[in-house]
Amino acid sequence: MLPQIIQGGLGVAISNWRLARAVSCTGQLGVVAGTGLSGILTRRLMDGDPDGLMRCALARFPVSEPVEALLERYYIPGGRKAGKAYYSLGMYTIHPPRTLDQLNVIAAFVEVSLAKEGHSGIIGINLLEKVQMPIQATLYGAMLAGVDYILMGAGVPLQVAAILDKLARHEPTSYRLDVHDALGEDDFRLHFDPEALFPGITARVGPLRRPAFLPIISAAVLGQALLKRSGGAVDGFIVEGPTAGGHNAPPRGPLTVNEWGEPLYGARDEVDLERMRALGVPFWLAGSYGSPKGLRSALDAGAAGIQVGTLFQPADESGLEAGLKERFKQMILDGSALVRTSSVASPTGYPFKTALIPGTITDQALYNARRRICDLGFLRTPCKQSDGTLIYRCSAEPVDDYVRKGGSEADVAGRMCLCNHLIATAGFPQRQHDGSLELPLVTSGYDLPGTAGLLRAGRGSYSAADVIHWLLSAPTVACQSAANGYPLG
Repeated sequence: MLPQIIQGGLGVAISNWRLARAVSCTGQLGVVAGTGLSGILTRRLMDGDPDGLMRCALARFPVSEPVEALLERYYIPGGRKAGKAYYSLGMYTIHPPRTLDQLNVIAAFVEVSLAKEGHSGIIGINLLEKVQMPIQATLYGAMLAGVDYILMGAGVPLQVAAILDKLARHEPTSYRLDVHDALGEDDFRLHFDPEALFPGITARVGPLRRPAFLPIISAAVLGQALLKRSGGAVDGFIVEGPTAGGHNAPPRGPLTVNEWGEPLYGARDEVDLERMRALGVPFWLAGSYGSPKGLRSALDAGAAGIQVGTLFQPADESGLEAGLKERFKQMILDGSALVRTSSVASPTGYPFKTALIPGTITDQALYNARRRICDLGFLRTPCKQSDGTLIYRCSAEPVDDYVRKGGSEADVAGRMCLCNHLIATAGFPQRQHDGSLELPLVTSGYDLPGTAGLLRAGRGSYSAADVIHWLLSAPTVACQSAANGYPLG
């Protein structure tokens, strides 16, 4: 049976395995964030893995040798000494070291394995198409753990459906990279070979179950293109409007902004639901649908249900750092929480929503005081040089470095290091060489009234199950999906 509610993939590690598992146990689709999992796993190990759960999940990985090497490199019994930095992982290039691909496979396996443990519900993983280099390794690791759904946004993931088919058979795959200054005849690919990484794994685990694939789109025309050109099954869509949290599709047409610099959306950005229904596959609506009324509205419009992220951000099981979670909840309760959409914060170039919380990097004085650094590199863009080789740059890296690599100084203003700030939001801030601690950055959608109501009802806290029960509380919701004509099994 299709889920009516898909939990949003809040990253990095806000939608962690605990949250996804809690949602899945209610019969809906729990989703783990797939971005930055290598950093999350290794930092949990460097912090001592106090509950032992990382090591338990690692012990289930079908090949022991790379796990043993990973533990030897990153596991610190009792955790790091106070004030010590986390070890560097190295950054992806078009020819990544074998150990980096192995790490990303194992990290995805661990997160999905923990999310699926102890119940028979369904689990998905959410990835960003803009973070291209770890995609194949992350998909494969999630599939080794039995992931049920793949969700992908922040781009048009035309290559993924066919790659899933090959990975299910442990076959080599390649991902065509978006390379700045590449010519039409150029074909830069990152290659991935499961057997080369883990010799004998095909015979050891046998064929894998191919998960359902749900691209995240903003328009019916994108859905039509994906169905026609993907080269593999596209099983449905999540249709995300501009009020959803995190990255949003840019407005169509010339960019105009309001008094806060937020991009303005108009009639051209409204999704044609009639065309969505005509595509003949299930779809879920996202962006301010997080209420019983919103769910009813989506079902009445022919959707299979809704995707909800904002409501789960302050939930007990979410990975938001505990102290920051309490501050954010209090701001929601007293009505002081503000969310703004920035056209420049994300190095991806996509509009990006941030909650304005004191002590986070959205504080302009703290942003100005931070020394720019690029030491994680998930959002680096490959760029072709005159000799045909690639370099990698990010508009949030040090300005001189970016310009030296051919970037324009005009592109760097207001850019935020999402890699460092989002991993700090999950409670794993890096201690940089100058002694500074990376600051968090909280993303959120605009739809906070439901969050405030749940907090008041729960006297300051609530669980993921409370969210699901509230969303399904309207009596007409439970039986509505069958009327939409989608297969239920």
